[in-house]
Amino acid sequence: MESTLNRCSICQKSGSMCICGGCKNIFCLKDFNEHRQQLSNRFDHDIIRFHDELLSRIKQLNESSNELFSQINRWESTTIDKIHKAAEGARQKLNKMLNHEREVFKEQFGNLTRQIRFQREENNFVENDIQLLKNKLNKMQQFLRQLNGQDKSNITLIENNKINWTNLIYPQKQQLTLQSPSTMINMNTKWTQNGLTVAGGCRKGNGFNQLSCPNGFYVDDDFTVYIADFNNNRIVEWKYDATSGLVIAGENGQGNRTDQLDGPIDLILDKERDFFIICDKRNRRVLKWPYQGGTSGQTIIPNIDCACLTMDQHGFIYVSDIRQCVVKRWKVGETQGTIVAGGNGKGDSLDQLNSPTFLFVDHDQSIYVSDRDNHRVVKWTKNAQEGIIVAGGQGQGNSLTQLSYPCGIIVDPSSNLYIADRGNHRIIRWSKDANQATIIIGGNGPGPQPNQLSEPKGIAFDRHGNLYVVDCWNHRVQRFSIDQNSTS
Repeated sequence: MESTLNRCSICQKSGSMCICGGCKNIFCLKDFNEHRQQLSNRFDHDIIRFHDELLSRIKQLNESSNELFSQINRWESTTIDKIHKAAEGARQKLNKMLNHEREVFKEQFGNLTRQIRFQREENNFVENDIQLLKNKLNKMQQFLRQLNGQDKSNITLIENNKINWTNLIYPQKQQLTLQSPSTMINMNTKWTQNGLTVAGGCRKGNGFNQLSCPNGFYVDDDFTVYIADFNNNRIVEWKYDATSGLVIAGENGQGNRTDQLDGPIDLILDKERDFFIICDKRNRRVLKWPYQGGTSGQTIIPNIDCACLTMDQHGFIYVSDIRQCVVKRWKVGETQGTIVAGGNGKGDSLDQLNSPTFLFVDHDQSIYVSDRDNHRVVKWTKNAQEGIIVAGGQGQGNSLTQLSYPCGIIVDPSSNLYIADRGNHRIIRWSKDANQATIIIGGNGPGPQPNQLSEPKGIAFDRHGNLYVVDCWNHRVQRFSIDQNSTS
C-alpha cells in the first residue's frame, strides 16, 4: 500500500512532490504552483496594500496635524499677553520632539520597506514571513497614530498655574509604545557584545573630551547623557554623537561653595521641577541644581554620606548613606528623611546593610539596594522590617551565583534584575526566581577593548532599549545596542 506521505495534500495524487518551507505540506507541482500564487496574493493584500496605505499617510505628516498644537492654541487664546512667549516655547519644544520621532519612524519604516521589496522581488517568503511583516506594520501603524495625535499616550501637555510663566504650559514626553524598553526588554533580550563609546574614552583626564572615574549618570529621552565626573568634581553633558562634553555644574573647581562640587557621585534629572539632584559625596550633601543655565546649587539634604540616589513616580527621593548603612526616603522640602532600608547598623543580617550604594525603586515603592560589601542585592518592600536577597548573597566570587561589589541595578517590568557586577567586570541579568545569573555584557576580564569593562558602575536603558554602562576605570560611557531580533 502506497504511503500517504508521498501524496499531494490537495489532490492526493502521487508522483514528484514539492514541500512548502512554511506550512510543511506536500504538493504536486501543479498544486504547489497554485499554493505559491495564493501566498503571492496574500502578500500583496496583507503586506503591500497595508504598506502603501501607511506610506500615503506618512506623506501627509506635517507639524500642524497633531491635535496637541490646537490644544496649545486654545490655551493661548484664553490667557493674557504675558504668556505668549511661553506658548511659543512650548510649540518649539513639541516640534523638536515630534520632528525627532518622525525621523526615527521614517528611518525604521524605510528599513522595513527595503525588506518588503527585497522579499517580494526575490519571491522568498513563507507564511511565517507574512505574519512577521504584518506584525511589524501593525506596530508602525500604532506609532503613526501617536505621531498624528490620535493616540496621545506618547506626549502630554502639563498645565501649571504658578506665576513662573515659562512653566504655565509645556509638553512633556513619555515613552512611545513602539520603542519603550518596558515592552521590548525581557529575559531573552540580547545586546551587541562590542560597546560604542558615547562619552570619554580618551584616557583619564580633565579635558572636555575626557572623564576621570565617572560613577552615576542619567540618560535623557533625546539620548543626551549627564555624567557625575567624580574626580573632576563636575557634572558633564554629552549630546548624542558628540565628541566632547559640556560642564553644566561644578565648573568652578573643587570646593564646598554652592557653585562648586567635591566628588559628585550620582545624579538624577527631575523634569517636573526642572532641576538636577546631585549627590555631592565629599561635601556630604545633596544639592538641587537648575536644569537650564544653572550656575550654583542649593543644599536640600545636608550631613549625609550619600553614595547614590533615585526618585519614584511620586517625587520622593531615595538616598543611600554608605557610612550609616541605611537608605532614607525624602520628600522635597523635608528636613528629616524616613528610613526605608537598613538602619540597624553594619552587618549581613536581613535587617542590615553593609555599604549600600546604587538603588532602584519600582512602582510598588519596593526598594532594590546594591548591598555592596555584602556582595548581594536585597529587595525591601514598602514598610518592610527586613530585606529579601534577590541576587548574590553567596559570598564574594565570580561564579554565576555570586557577585563582587555590585553597583548599578535596574529591574524591568517582568522583575528581571540587571546588575553591574563591578568586581567581576561584567553586566549580568538575574531573572525572577532564578538561582543564578546570565552574563549579558563583559565577563572577559578587565580591559579597554569594546567587549571588555573595567569596574562598571552605573547602568541605564534608553527608550530604544539600548544599554548604557559607566565603565569607571576605562573613564568612559559605553552603549551596547539592543538586538532587535531577540525582543519578539
